[in-house]
Amino acid sequence: MRTMIILPDHHHASAKRKAAHEGISLSEYIRRLVASDLDRDTPAVDPSTIFGIFDGGGSRIADGKQAMISEAIDKQFAAKGI
Repeated sequence: MRTMIILPDHHHASAKRKAAHEGISLSEYIRRLVASDLDRDTPAVDPSTIFGIFDGGGSRIADGKQAMISEAIDKQFAAKGI
């Protein structure tokens, strides 16, 4: 069975280059991608599940940012003897 798949020109060119680099045809490259995607045992992970995971509410970095920058600059000048 033959099916036509239309890709944007830049995707087609990139896929063709990658297939050539791997020493396979563009068709084989696409077949492998599809097979790999369909054979995945684990579902795709929703990245929103980790948002806020480190939100302990105790950080005040933004409040002391200017002081931290000044301290770092002072240390650099001190190290150079300035």
